[in-house]
Amino acid sequence: MKSKGEVTIYDIAKALNISASTVSRGLNDRPGVHEDTKKRILKTADEMEYQYNIFARNLRKKRTNTIGVVLPRFNSYFMSAVIAGMENEANRTGYNLIVSQSQESVKKEVTNISTMFNSRVDGLLVSLACDTVNSDHFNVFFKKGIPVIFFDRVFKNADYKSIVIDNFKAGYDATTHLIEQGCKRIMHLGGNLKSNVYADRYNGYKQALADSGLAFNRLIEINTLNEQAGIDAANNILGMDVRPDGIFASNDVSAVAIICRLKESGICVPDDVAVVGFNNNPVSTVIDPNLSTIDYPGQKIGKVAASTLIKKLNNEQTQGSNTIVLKHNLVIRQSSLKKKSGSKSA
Repeated sequence: MKSKGEVTIYDIAKALNISASTVSRGLNDRPGVHEDTKKRILKTADEMEYQYNIFARNLRKKRTNTIGVVLPRFNSYFMSAVIAGMENEANRTGYNLIVSQSQESVKKEVTNISTMFNSRVDGLLVSLACDTVNSDHFNVFFKKGIPVIFFDRVFKNADYKSIVIDNFKAGYDATTHLIEQGCKRIMHLGGNLKSNVYADRYNGYKQALADSGLAFNRLIEINTLNEQAGIDAANNILGMDVRPDGIFASNDVSAVAIICRLKESGICVPDDVAVVGFNNNPVSTVIDPNLSTIDYPGQKIGKVAASTLIKKLNNEQTQGSNTIVLKHNLVIRQSSLKKKSGSKSA
Protein backbone atom coordinates (compact mmCIF):
# COMPACT_ATOMS: atom_id res chain seq x y z
CA MET A 1 0.00 0.00 0.00
CA LYS A 2 1.52 3.29 -1.04
CA SER A 3 1.77 6.08 1.50
CA LYS A 4 0.05 9.40 1.03
CA GLY A 5 1.98 11.63 -1.33
CA GLU A 6 4.15 8.82 -2.75
CA VAL A 7 4.39 9.16 -6.54
CA THR A 8 4.56 6.07 -8.78
CA ILE A 9 5.19 5.56 -12.49
CA TYR A 10 1.43 5.09 -12.86
CA ASP A 11 0.83 8.63 -11.60
CA ILE A 12 3.33 9.99 -14.13
CA ALA A 13 1.75 7.90 -16.88
CA LYS A 14 -1.71 9.24 -16.02
CA ALA A 15 -0.44 12.84 -15.98
CA LEU A 16 1.11 12.42 -19.44
CA ASN A 17 -1.58 10.12 -20.84
CA ILE A 18 0.95 7.46 -21.80
CA SER A 19 1.58 3.89 -20.66
CA ALA A 20 3.41 3.01 -17.44
CA SER A 21 5.84 0.86 -19.44
CA THR A 22 6.80 3.91 -21.53
CA VAL A 23 7.40 5.90 -18.35
CA SER A 24 9.58 3.09 -16.96
CA ARG A 25 11.67 2.95 -20.14
CA GLY A 26 12.05 6.72 -20.19
CA LEU A 27 13.13 6.93 -16.54
CA ASN A 28 15.68 4.16 -17.05
CA ASP A 29 16.98 5.58 -20.36
CA ARG A 30 16.03 2.50 -22.34
CA PRO A 31 15.53 2.43 -26.13
CA GLY A 32 12.11 2.72 -27.76
CA VAL A 33 11.13 6.10 -26.31
CA HIS A 34 11.22 9.26 -28.42
CA GLU A 35 13.65 11.88 -27.11
CA ASP A 36 10.92 14.51 -26.64
CA THR A 37 8.78 12.01 -24.72
CA LYS A 38 11.73 11.11 -22.51
CA LYS A 39 12.29 14.77 -21.69
CA ARG A 40 8.59 15.18 -20.78
CA ILE A 41 8.77 12.08 -18.54
CA LEU A 42 11.86 13.31 -16.70
CA LYS A 43 10.43 16.83 -16.33
CA THR A 44 7.12 15.53 -14.96
CA ALA A 45 8.88 13.09 -12.61
CA ASP A 46 10.90 15.99 -11.24
CA GLU A 47 7.86 18.24 -10.83
CA MET A 48 5.89 15.47 -9.08
CA GLU A 49 8.91 14.69 -6.82
CA TYR A 50 9.10 11.09 -7.94
CA GLN A 51 11.62 8.99 -5.95
CA TYR A 52 13.63 6.53 -8.03
CA ASN A 53 13.75 3.00 -6.62
CA ILE A 54 17.50 2.70 -6.95
CA PHE A 55 17.71 -0.39 -4.73
CA ALA A 56 15.32 -2.39 -6.93
CA ARG A 57 17.05 -1.25 -10.10
CA ASN A 58 20.46 -2.22 -8.73
CA LEU A 59 19.19 -5.66 -7.74
CA ARG A 60 18.19 -6.23 -11.36
CA LYS A 61 21.71 -5.24 -12.39
CA LYS A 62 23.25 -7.42 -9.63
CA ARG A 63 25.28 -4.37 -8.64
CA THR A 64 24.47 -1.86 -5.87
CA ASN A 65 27.35 0.56 -6.52
CA THR A 66 27.88 0.50 -2.77
CA ILE A 67 31.09 -0.24 -0.90
CA GLY A 68 31.10 -1.36 2.72
CA VAL A 69 33.71 0.05 5.11
CA VAL A 70 34.43 -1.44 8.55
CA LEU A 71 36.69 0.56 10.89
CA PRO A 72 37.88 -0.06 14.47
CA ARG A 73 36.50 3.33 15.57
CA PHE A 74 35.35 6.69 14.21
CA ASN A 75 36.87 8.99 16.86
CA SER A 76 40.30 9.11 15.29
CA TYR A 77 41.87 11.80 13.12
CA PHE A 78 43.62 9.11 11.09
CA MET A 79 40.41 7.19 10.38
CA SER A 80 38.57 10.41 9.51
CA ALA A 81 41.28 11.14 6.94
CA VAL A 82 40.99 7.58 5.60
CA ILE A 83 37.22 7.93 5.14
CA ALA A 84 37.70 11.27 3.35
CA GLY A 85 40.12 9.64 0.91
CA MET A 86 37.75 6.73 0.30
CA GLU A 87 34.73 8.96 -0.17
CA ASN A 88 36.48 11.21 -2.67
CA GLU A 89 37.52 8.23 -4.79
CA ALA A 90 34.16 6.46 -4.46
CA ASN A 91 32.15 9.54 -5.40
CA ARG A 92 34.43 10.24 -8.36
CA THR A 93 33.71 6.78 -9.76
CA GLY A 94 30.00 6.59 -8.99
CA TYR A 95 30.07 4.53 -5.78
CA ASN A 96 28.61 5.17 -2.34
CA LEU A 97 29.98 4.11 1.05
CA ILE A 98 28.30 2.38 3.99
CA VAL A 99 30.55 2.88 7.02
CA SER A 100 30.43 1.05 10.36
CA GLN A 101 32.73 0.64 13.36
CA SER A 102 33.70 -2.47 15.28
CA GLN A 103 34.53 -0.49 18.46
CA GLU A 104 37.72 -2.60 18.74
CA SER A 105 35.66 -5.78 19.22
CA VAL A 106 35.91 -8.83 16.98
CA LYS A 107 32.37 -9.78 18.05
CA LYS A 108 31.04 -6.46 16.77
CA GLU A 109 33.19 -6.81 13.66
CA VAL A 110 31.57 -10.18 12.87
CA THR A 111 28.14 -8.54 13.13
CA ASN A 112 29.23 -5.67 10.89
CA ILE A 113 30.55 -8.04 8.23
CA SER A 114 27.27 -9.98 8.25
CA THR A 115 25.29 -6.75 7.92
CA MET A 116 27.42 -5.62 5.00
CA PHE A 117 26.92 -8.95 3.24
CA ASN A 118 23.14 -8.80 3.73
CA SER A 119 23.17 -5.21 2.44
CA ARG A 120 24.62 -6.61 -0.81
CA VAL A 121 27.66 -4.33 -0.92
CA ASP A 122 29.75 -4.82 -4.06
CA GLY A 123 32.99 -4.96 -2.07
CA LEU A 124 34.47 -4.39 1.36
CA LEU A 125 37.22 -2.20 2.84
CA VAL A 126 38.31 -3.31 6.33
CA SER A 127 40.65 -2.22 9.10
CA LEU A 128 40.61 -4.95 11.73
CA ALA A 129 39.64 -4.71 15.40
CA CYS A 130 42.60 -5.10 17.75
CA ASP A 131 41.48 -8.56 18.93
CA THR A 132 40.77 -10.07 15.49
CA VAL A 133 43.04 -13.09 14.97
CA ASN A 134 41.43 -15.06 12.13
CA SER A 135 39.51 -14.39 8.93
CA ASP A 136 36.66 -16.93 9.29
CA HIS A 137 33.93 -14.29 9.31
CA PHE A 138 35.08 -13.02 5.90
CA ASN A 139 34.58 -16.42 4.25
CA VAL A 140 31.04 -15.51 3.18
CA PHE A 141 32.60 -12.77 0.99
CA PHE A 142 35.49 -14.90 -0.24
CA LYS A 143 33.19 -17.78 -1.28
CA LYS A 144 30.98 -15.43 -3.29
CA GLY A 145 33.96 -13.83 -4.98
CA ILE A 146 33.15 -10.43 -3.46
CA PRO A 147 36.43 -8.50 -3.19
CA VAL A 148 37.77 -7.50 0.22
CA ILE A 149 40.64 -5.06 0.70
CA PHE A 150 42.32 -4.70 4.10
CA PHE A 151 44.08 -1.49 5.15
CA ASP A 152 46.14 -0.28 8.12
CA ARG A 153 45.14 -3.10 10.54
CA VAL A 154 45.64 -6.22 8.43
CA PHE A 155 46.22 -9.94 8.91
CA LYS A 156 49.86 -10.87 9.49
CA ASN A 157 51.47 -13.05 6.84
CA ALA A 158 48.17 -13.53 4.99
CA ASP A 159 47.68 -13.55 1.23
CA TYR A 160 45.04 -10.81 1.13
CA LYS A 161 45.19 -7.52 -0.74
CA SER A 162 46.36 -4.96 1.84
CA ILE A 163 47.23 -1.26 1.97
CA VAL A 164 49.74 -0.36 4.71
CA ILE A 165 52.82 1.63 5.63
CA ASP A 166 56.03 -0.02 6.87
CA ASN A 167 55.22 0.25 10.57
CA PHE A 168 58.42 -1.58 11.53
CA LYS A 169 60.51 1.01 9.68
CA ALA A 170 58.41 3.85 11.11
CA GLY A 171 59.01 2.61 14.67
CA TYR A 172 62.68 2.15 13.85
CA ASP A 173 62.95 5.69 12.41
CA ALA A 174 61.24 7.32 15.41
CA THR A 175 63.45 5.50 17.91
CA THR A 176 66.64 6.09 15.93
CA HIS A 177 65.88 9.81 15.86
CA LEU A 178 65.66 9.84 19.67
CA ILE A 179 68.94 7.94 19.89
CA GLU A 180 70.58 10.47 17.56
CA GLN A 181 69.44 13.20 19.96
CA GLY A 182 71.43 11.50 22.72
CA CYS A 183 68.64 9.52 24.41
CA LYS A 184 69.86 6.41 26.26
CA ARG A 185 66.74 5.23 28.12
CA ILE A 186 63.85 5.26 25.66
CA MET A 187 60.34 4.31 26.72
CA HIS A 188 57.73 2.96 24.29
CA LEU A 189 54.00 3.49 24.73
CA GLY A 190 52.21 1.09 22.38
CA GLY A 191 48.87 -0.53 21.63
CA ASN A 192 47.59 -4.10 21.60
CA LEU A 193 50.38 -6.29 20.20
CA LYS A 194 47.84 -8.62 18.55
CA SER A 195 47.46 -5.83 16.01
CA ASN A 196 50.04 -5.76 13.22
CA VAL A 197 50.52 -1.98 13.41
CA TYR A 198 51.44 -1.90 17.11
CA ALA A 199 53.48 -5.11 16.99
CA ASP A 200 55.52 -3.80 14.06
CA ARG A 201 56.13 -0.39 15.67
CA TYR A 202 57.22 -2.12 18.88
CA ASN A 203 59.57 -4.44 17.00
CA GLY A 204 61.02 -1.49 15.10
CA TYR A 205 61.67 0.25 18.43
CA LYS A 206 63.44 -2.82 19.81
CA GLN A 207 65.55 -3.25 16.67
CA ALA A 208 66.68 0.38 16.74
CA LEU A 209 67.85 -0.07 20.34
CA ALA A 210 69.72 -3.26 19.41
CA ASP A 211 71.38 -1.72 16.35
CA SER A 212 72.60 1.22 18.47
CA GLY A 213 73.95 -1.03 21.22
CA LEU A 214 71.45 0.22 23.80
CA ALA A 215 70.02 -2.15 26.39
CA PHE A 216 66.36 -3.09 26.11
CA ASN A 217 65.26 -1.99 29.60
CA ARG A 218 61.63 -3.09 29.11
CA LEU A 219 60.50 0.50 29.41
CA ILE A 220 57.24 -0.27 27.64
CA GLU A 221 53.55 0.20 28.34
CA ILE A 222 50.82 -1.44 26.27
CA ASN A 223 47.60 0.50 26.49
CA THR A 224 44.53 1.75 24.65
CA LEU A 225 46.46 4.80 23.42
CA ASN A 226 43.96 7.46 24.42
CA GLU A 227 44.48 10.60 26.48
CA GLN A 228 44.17 8.74 29.78
CA ALA A 229 46.84 6.26 28.64
CA GLY A 230 49.24 9.16 28.17
CA ILE A 231 48.43 10.60 31.59
CA ASP A 232 48.90 7.19 33.24
CA ALA A 233 52.23 6.67 31.46
CA ALA A 234 53.43 10.11 32.57
CA ASN A 235 52.42 9.38 36.18
CA ASN A 236 54.37 6.12 36.04
CA ILE A 237 57.40 7.99 34.73
CA LEU A 238 57.16 10.54 37.55
CA GLY A 239 57.30 7.67 40.05
CA MET A 240 60.47 6.13 38.60
CA ASP A 241 63.82 6.43 40.36
CA VAL A 242 65.57 6.55 37.00
CA ARG A 243 63.37 8.18 34.41
CA PRO A 244 63.51 7.71 30.64
CA ASP A 245 65.10 10.50 28.63
CA GLY A 246 63.14 9.68 25.49
CA ILE A 247 59.60 8.47 24.71
CA PHE A 248 58.23 6.97 21.50
CA ALA A 249 54.41 6.84 21.65
CA SER A 250 52.37 4.98 19.04
CA ASN A 251 49.92 7.81 18.57
CA ASP A 252 49.87 11.59 18.98
CA VAL A 253 46.95 11.83 21.40
CA SER A 254 48.78 9.85 24.08
CA ALA A 255 52.08 11.62 23.30
CA VAL A 256 50.46 15.04 23.81
CA ALA A 257 48.89 13.90 27.09
CA ILE A 258 52.33 12.74 28.28
CA ILE A 259 53.88 16.12 27.46
CA CYS A 260 51.13 18.05 29.25
CA ARG A 261 51.35 15.93 32.40
CA LEU A 262 55.16 16.03 32.52
CA LYS A 263 55.20 19.81 32.06
CA GLU A 264 52.69 20.21 34.90
CA SER A 265 55.20 18.42 37.14
CA GLY A 266 58.13 20.61 36.12
CA ILE A 267 59.70 18.18 33.63
CA CYS A 268 61.17 19.96 30.61
CA VAL A 269 60.38 18.61 27.13
CA PRO A 270 62.67 17.98 25.27
CA ASP A 271 65.65 18.75 27.53
CA ASP A 272 64.68 16.27 30.26
CA VAL A 273 62.57 13.96 28.10
CA ALA A 274 62.35 14.02 24.30
CA VAL A 275 59.05 12.81 22.80
CA VAL A 276 58.02 11.44 19.39
CA GLY A 277 54.43 10.52 18.50
CA PHE A 278 52.70 8.87 15.55
CA ASN A 279 50.05 9.93 12.95
CA ASN A 280 50.78 13.66 12.47
CA ASN A 281 47.46 14.56 14.04
CA PRO A 282 46.73 18.34 13.93
CA VAL A 283 47.04 18.38 17.73
CA SER A 284 50.79 17.82 17.22
CA THR A 285 51.21 21.41 16.00
CA VAL A 286 49.10 22.94 18.79
CA ILE A 287 50.97 21.52 21.79
CA ASP A 288 53.99 23.46 23.12
CA PRO A 289 56.54 22.30 22.20
CA ASN A 290 55.25 21.10 18.82
CA LEU A 291 55.32 17.32 18.63
CA SER A 292 57.72 15.35 16.45
CA THR A 293 55.77 12.54 14.82
CA ILE A 294 55.46 10.00 12.03
CA ASP A 295 53.33 11.32 9.18
CA TYR A 296 50.84 8.53 8.40
CA PRO A 297 49.10 9.42 5.10
CA GLY A 298 45.52 8.50 6.05
CA GLN A 299 43.77 10.22 3.15
CA LYS A 300 46.11 8.60 0.64
CA ILE A 301 45.60 5.17 2.23
CA GLY A 302 41.83 5.64 1.89
CA LYS A 303 42.12 6.75 -1.72
CA VAL A 304 44.42 3.87 -2.71
CA ALA A 305 42.27 1.30 -0.88
CA ALA A 306 39.07 2.50 -2.58
CA SER A 307 40.77 2.79 -5.98
CA THR A 308 42.20 -0.73 -5.71
CA LEU A 309 38.80 -2.18 -4.80
CA ILE A 310 36.97 -0.32 -7.58
CA LYS A 311 39.50 -1.55 -10.14
CA LYS A 312 38.80 -5.12 -9.01
CA LEU A 313 35.06 -4.51 -9.28
CA ASN A 314 35.50 -3.15 -12.81
CA ASN A 315 37.75 -6.09 -13.78
CA GLU A 316 40.70 -3.80 -14.39
CA GLN A 317 44.08 -5.43 -14.01
CA THR A 318 46.07 -4.46 -10.89
CA GLN A 319 49.76 -5.26 -11.06
CA GLY A 320 52.25 -6.02 -8.34
CA SER A 321 52.26 -7.53 -4.87
CA ASN A 322 49.19 -8.23 -2.75
CA THR A 323 50.58 -5.71 -0.26
CA ILE A 324 50.78 -2.05 -1.26
CA VAL A 325 53.18 -0.16 1.03
CA LEU A 326 52.81 3.63 1.13
CA LYS A 327 55.57 5.95 2.27
CA HIS A 328 55.70 7.43 5.77
CA ASN A 329 57.79 10.42 6.88
CA LEU A 330 59.41 11.42 10.15
CA VAL A 331 58.39 15.01 10.90
CA ILE A 332 60.90 16.52 13.32
CA ARG A 333 59.67 19.32 15.57
CA GLN A 334 60.74 20.83 18.90
CA SER A 335 59.53 18.05 21.23
CA SER A 336 62.44 15.77 20.32
CA LEU A 337 65.26 18.20 19.55
CA LYS A 338 67.68 17.90 22.45
CA LYS A 339 70.60 19.08 20.34
CA LYS A 340 70.71 22.77 19.50
CA SER A 341 72.34 21.83 16.19
CA GLY A 342 69.49 19.43 15.31
CA SER A 343 67.96 20.16 11.93
CA LYS A 344 64.25 20.14 11.21
CA SER A 345 62.57 18.40 8.33
CA ALA A 346 59.05 17.90 7.11
